[in-house]
Amino acid sequence: MTDKNEQDIYPSMSVAKELESEKIKPLKLGKRLKEIRMAHGLTLEEASKRTGLARSTLSKIENEQISPTFQAMQKLANGLSVDIPQLFAPPKQIKATGRRDITRTGEGKPHPTSTYEHELLATQLTHKKMMPFKSRVRARFFEDYSDWIRHDGEEFLLVLSGQITFYSEFYEPVMLSEGDSVYYDANMGHMLVSLSEDDALILWVTAS
Repeated sequence: MTDKNEQDIYPSMSVAKELESEKIKPLKLGKRLKEIRMAHGLTLEEASKRTGLARSTLSKIENEQISPTFQAMQKLANGLSVDIPQLFAPPKQIKATGRRDITRTGEGKPHPTSTYEHELLATQLTHKKMMPFKSRVRARFFEDYSDWIRHDGEEFLLVLSGQITFYSEFYEPVMLSEGDSVYYDANMGHMLVSLSEDDALILWVTAS
């Protein structure tokens, strides 16, 4: 028998936090210029002909020995077919962690309460930015709850089967059927009750 006091306890959610903030590195225009030149497949000599700047000047700029004047920047942009801001903007880096976690049907981690029967998904991943879980809504009446459910973050709810009434602190109750969804501020008090004969099944995704 689940303790009544546990009814409003949601599955724990770990949100990834950066332990160290990334430091902004000073822009190296010479390195950026060389990257653009190489991306165009140009030698220093070829870049010199296209920009109208001496080969030695280009070499000194790339090696951070001199800083180009605004007129030189214009020649570089025109000759290399880029906008001036592109000379300052470092290329975007795509960082993929390659994380993946598959949860087969019925293999989620159970987390029952008096009002819900949660099934936690993707439990092998730690420091998730989202917490997905399926829930069977046991509650049938508003009075089944001792208080509003509220917690940090935002939440998305999708009705997988059955019907529910979605109660929220600042809005009128609304009925949601299979395929309906709602996105809301989870700090706002909220709760669900099943309207269908069988417990409604929903998908919840909580994010901070």
